[in-house]
Amino acid sequence: ISLGAQNLYPAECGAYTGELNAEMLVDLGCKYVILGHSERRHLPEIDESNEFINLKMKSAIAAGLKPILCVGELLEEREAGRTMAVVEQQLTNSLADITAEQNQLVTVAYEPVWAIGTGKVATPEQAEEVHGSIRAWLADRFNDLVADTTRIQYGGSVKPENARELLSQPNIDGALVGGAALTTDSFTGI
Repeated sequence: ISLGAQNLYPAECGAYTGELNAEMLVDLGCKYVILGHSERRHLPEIDESNEFINLKMKSAIAAGLKPILCVGELLEEREAGRTMAVVEQQLTNSLADITAEQNQLVTVAYEPVWAIGTGKVATPEQAEEVHGSIRAWLADRFNDLVADTTRIQYGGSVKPENARELLSQPNIDGALVGGAALTTDSFTGI
């Protein structure tokens, strides 16, 4: 069992009251940190940009943390056929100036925004299509080794009833479980 955080602030120690930086998370024993979660990207009060997420990625990697980079599209973007354009833009900008060697620390989590906490879930085929496209993007951006070894998780209303089918897809390497992790029965069922 490893400890992870849900966010970090990309600055060294200083006058940033209320923010936790990468060094603080390491000091607390964290190994992982979730960055770019859809709620942080899309809540109007937060509205994190890909460029800000990139600063967080660099800060996490420099401190030796393993970032879990979340990417995913809104319902209107999926319905407009823009899923991969949105995901690729998030990957391109969030991983700017990250080397293939540094990317070995990165896990990518595809979480379609329309499926988070809604009870809706991407079909295994929809999720596999996006995961396969992410893996192809990683091969183009970095190399085949990075593409083959990067863990790509699915997050978005994962529950005991759909986990087996989702996790049986060739490019889905695990799950980023949200609400179902709050009860022992649901989590152990997954």
